[in-house]
Amino acid sequence: MFIDGKLVEAQSGKTFENINPATEQLIGLVADGSKPDMQLAIEAARRAFDETDWSTDRAFRKRCLEQLQAALECEREEIREELILEVGCPRMTTQGPQLDGPLDWALKYPANLIDEFPWETKMADAPGQGGAMSTRQIWKEPVGVVGAIVPWNFPLEVTLNKVGQALATGNTMVLKPAPDTPWNATRLGRLVAENTDIPAGVFNVVTSSDHLVGEELTVSPLVDVISFTGSTSVGKRIMEKGSSTVKRLFLELGGKSATVVLDDADLSMAVLAGLGVCFHAGQGCGIMTRLLLPRSRYDEGVKILEAAMSNVPYGDPQRPDVMMGPVISAKQRERILGYVEKGVSEGANLVLGGGRPEHLPKGFYVEPTLFTEVDNSMTIAQEEIFGPVLAVIPFEDDDDAIRIANDSIYGLAGSVFSRSLDRALAVARGVRAGMMSVNGGACHGQDLPFGGFKYSGIGRQNGVAGFEQYLETKAVAWPS
Repeated sequence: MFIDGKLVEAQSGKTFENINPATEQLIGLVADGSKPDMQLAIEAARRAFDETDWSTDRAFRKRCLEQLQAALECEREEIREELILEVGCPRMTTQGPQLDGPLDWALKYPANLIDEFPWETKMADAPGQGGAMSTRQIWKEPVGVVGAIVPWNFPLEVTLNKVGQALATGNTMVLKPAPDTPWNATRLGRLVAENTDIPAGVFNVVTSSDHLVGEELTVSPLVDVISFTGSTSVGKRIMEKGSSTVKRLFLELGGKSATVVLDDADLSMAVLAGLGVCFHAGQGCGIMTRLLLPRSRYDEGVKILEAAMSNVPYGDPQRPDVMMGPVISAKQRERILGYVEKGVSEGANLVLGGGRPEHLPKGFYVEPTLFTEVDNSMTIAQEEIFGPVLAVIPFEDDDDAIRIANDSIYGLAGSVFSRSLDRALAVARGVRAGMMSVNGGACHGQDLPFGGFKYSGIGRQNGVAGFEQYLETKAVAWPS
């Protein structure tokens, strides 16, 4: 672990196993931190914020982030192999959102924003006490100590996004990685220790097999912000536990996003969006897990999708041609298979997959799974499965499609396809989601806010909106 500027083992001396989900083999041991370790990290972060000039020296922060960026670049290929081993992510995904994408911009964007951001904004002078004019300004200042809790599906991407924005804005932080994927976080701690001038306590990493160790961040009065990416159920618990100390929260939670294919769309292209559920075995909060097809073209669309999904390359994530590797654990695999059973029992038509692949006896694999004739009230259409399971739902017209898309507690993302841009934009406006892709448009990037409506969370990651959520606003005035 990395606590108060030092690489340390757990005080208890305990470790836990890091397992390769593709082979079920042990790849190494990790320090198993406990509550006392977390408390030391929180105290170190508090001291670093209160007693150093990290929060006020913007030029220094930028230089430190640039040092960390350079260190990451030097170990890019080692990180790639490490992610494939501990996450089970296919090699091809590391060329995008698992590694190369975030490594190219997740630290650079907020570091550059340090120079561009309006830290002090002058307002119009106004009469003050006794009629004298007052000079008025708005100052932006860091909030304090950030507790960052990250998931196992895209661990490095999420971590770098949180680290870049939290540190660039002058906060200190404690990072709690998921126990399933700890190595990328411990590597980051080592790189900070060996390659940067980041002061002791500004950045800390605590690994633990116990999820409740992370809960120390939510209840500690020394922590000002919780930045959490993960399930909605855990997000609710964080809100509850953080209320006693009035925590500021950024929660990027679950999704049950829908792709809407209108009746004038090019089905041969639009329906293939459904293959996204196979990307990283469907382990992504923003993946489109519901596909809405017009009843008039339903059978045609299903035929195209079934043929394509039957040929999705899956298996060993080390292979460069594999799109879909294993899910993260045996527990997650059984959870997904339970949802498949639920879909069948509720009357959905299982067209493809639905089990463990016979040719892959080792590893936590699930077959690409396709359900048709799904009613949106079914469990598989309402609950986040986090696996390679696609529900294809028929609709009657554009209004019906919007109604079905919105018939969910979630509102993270969505997409729509139509030959008419105006018609597609009208549907995009009607869907209650934080991000909408129209005709394949890319709505994710370092300068675009990422986050959702409803039960999909609070706040935004990336862009100026993400930067500002780590800042307080102070109004200041003095006689002109």
